[in-house]
Formats: sequence, C-alpha cells, structure tokens
Amino acid sequence: MTSHPRAAAVLAEKVADHLAEPASIPGSLSGQRWWRQSLAHGAPGIALLHIERAAAGFSSWERAHDWLAYAARGVLTTGPDSHLYYGGPALAHALASATSRHPGAYQRVLDRLDRSIVTDTRRRVAAAHARIDEGRFPALAEFDVIRGLTGLGAYLLRRDAGAGSETTRAVLNYLVRLTEDLVIDGQTLPGWWTDLGPTGRASDRFPGGHGNNGIAHGIAGPLALLALAARRGVTVPGHHEAIRRICAWLDRWRTDTSTGVLWPYWLDRSHRDTAQPGSVGPRHLGWCYGTAGLARAQHLAALATGDAARRDMAENALVDALSDPVHSTTTDVSLCHGRAGLAHLAAVTAAEARPPTANRLRPLIRKVLDTVQPADADPEQTASQLLAQDEGSPGPGLLEGAAGVALAALSASTVAAGADTASCSGWDSCLLIA
Repeated sequence: MTSHPRAAAVLAEKVADHLAEPASIPGSLSGQRWWRQSLAHGAPGIALLHIERAAAGFSSWERAHDWLAYAARGVLTTGPDSHLYYGGPALAHALASATSRHPGAYQRVLDRLDRSIVTDTRRRVAAAHARIDEGRFPALAEFDVIRGLTGLGAYLLRRDAGAGSETTRAVLNYLVRLTEDLVIDGQTLPGWWTDLGPTGRASDRFPGGHGNNGIAHGIAGPLALLALAARRGVTVPGHHEAIRRICAWLDRWRTDTSTGVLWPYWLDRSHRDTAQPGSVGPRHLGWCYGTAGLARAQHLAALATGDAARRDMAENALVDALSDPVHSTTTDVSLCHGRAGLAHLAAVTAAEARPPTANRLRPLIRKVLDTVQPADADPEQTASQLLAQDEGSPGPGLLEGAAGVALAALSASTVAAGADTASCSGWDSCLLIA
C-alpha cells in the first residue's frame, strides 16, 4: 500500500511541532556553542524547516524568527574555521532562505555576514591558486560543498549582487582551474585528486590519495555549482569546458548494469592506473555519494549545456535507482544518505524533467515516501521516533536528523501531489541540487 503524499506532509508538521522552540532541545545540545551555528546538525538547519513551512503557508513566521534569533545569539565563527555548514555562512544561508519571501528582512545582519564571507572566500581562492601554482594536491576541504569553496560559492551565487558577484566569479574561475590536470612527480592526475583519504586525512588505505566523485566531498559538487551558475547566466572563461571535463571523467568511470548505472564513490591510484573502476560497495543511492546525487549533478549539467543525451541518461538513472527494490532496504532515513534525501532528489528532478520522466517519477516518489512515513503508521509516532534521545540517535538536525527528514518529506510530498517546484524558500540550495 502506498501512502498519500499528505501523510509525509503531516510528518513534517509533527516534527516541526516537536521542534517549535529552542527550549525544546536538550541542554546537552543547546548548551554547546557549536550547536547554535551548525547547519548540518544544529539550530540553523532546524530554522530551515520552520522557514520552509512558513514560506509554503503552513505556519506563521514566528517559529522561524525565534530559531533565527536563537542561532544569531552569541559569538559566530567566521573566517578560516567557518564554512557553508558552520558559523557565519550557515546562519547566512538560513537568513537568506527567510528573505526569499520577505525581501529586506534581516538586511543589516546579512550585509555584515556577506562582507565577512566575501573577505574569507577571496582569501581562500587566493590560497587555492597559490597551491596550484606550487604544484600541490588539494585537500577536499579546499573545494568541497560541506567545508570548501563550492559551498561558499553556492551561497554567493544565491546572493549574487554587488561585491558578491565578483567573488562568485572568482570561485568559478578557481573551479575551472581545478578541473585541469595536475602533473606531480611526472604523474598526470585530475586537478581535484587529493593525496589524502576520503576522511580528509592521510590514510594507509589510500597511499596514493584518491579522486572523490561524490556531491558532498567530491567533484560532483563543483560540477553542480558550475551548472547552476551557467543556468543563471553567470559564467567565466572555460566554464563549459570545465563542465565537459568533469562529465567526461564520470563517463569514463560509469558502469552500466541490468538495474541501472553506477559510479564508484571514489578511485584510488590502483583504479586510476589500471583504468578499472573501484567497487562502490553496497548499492548506495543518496545525496552525498550515491547514484541519485550524481544523477542530479549531471542532470543540472545537461540542462546548462543543452546535452540531450546526458539529460536522458541522468533522468533514466534516477528512475532506475528508484525502481530498484534495494532502496527500500536502506535502513537510514536521513536527508544526507538515506531515503528522505532520495525522495527529495527525485522531487527536484521531477520538477525539471521531461513530462514522460516526471510522470514516471511521481509515483516512485510516493513509494519512497511510504518508507519514510508508512501508510499504516501514525506520523506523531514517527516524529517521536526520529527525535528520540536514545544513544546513537541522529538528533534533530538537517543532514542526518529529524529536521532534514521533515524538509525532504514536505518537499517531496508537494511534488508528488503535482506541484512544479520542490521548495518555496530555496532551503535546499545548500545541497547544490537546485
């Protein structure tokens, strides 16, 4: 039995009610400075849930304002220790989502944060170019979505005005250069190859480093930003060539199977040297590393460049992934790497897919939503389970917790019911999928 999309929207409402005010959060979390300014796990991510529901007309703006005020209270981390998912940029993303429906709101604090973000981004871009000039490998945190310049570039693209416009182009120029080959010790490797492991630290398992393909920490993130910028008419010299280089890399390592296409999460030097793709391990479908995230990044690239064949491939890859029964056995329900994220990725793709594909995706979205909020389960009980304070609980946050599940459930249920957009506030721009 497949639930009506309304059940998932009710789940979002119940989670929002549980997270109505900052006082509802256990002191073990709310008492820590990091929690106030973590988009991934803390207050700014919860604010996004209330912002989206208010922008969609499902609640008042009071809850959203209370959470934003709470997140802004106290000292915010800026500069080298901040990034899109932590500190000043994290709060700025939440505030910008609120201003999508209330232009001019929070303008003074946004202007102050924007100046800080621009200054830090320019410093990081200069350091990245210096690193390339010196012929050294990058760290993932230099360029990725979560900690690096791709994440900051996504925020600046959203705020593309004044000084931010110039800095956005500086990030894009850097990403173009990142896609060019590096020659180090006589070896030619792609410019995003790192000499570290996937954790961002040196690893005996990756003695020659690795090339990361994921959207959260790998080259699919820069691909998505380059595509999103091009679709908005913001391009730099070499922009489309960089998109094509990344797509050619993903094509080279793609494996076609009887149930759809697969890409390895990453490649180590042995894979690179033997031209054999690495094992992707158990079938992974989600945003951070999986088929769905990589399909959406390439879908955006195809829309930006008019590549009809890639558009068909990306849309079919997502349909195949959703049709594969393995997704229903995924135990994780999170936005980052679970079923909620899969539903949201399908929703944003369906909103821009060709009509035949959109018509195939909508019933599949409903099937995935039924694994998030089963038809025979009480949404209140599901919300309580998501927010249980058991040891090992994912907590209330965005990427792995209840707020992210609720946001994805709300957006996906809206598209499954026939809407032509997955977000009213643009909250998901931090995921580089819209």
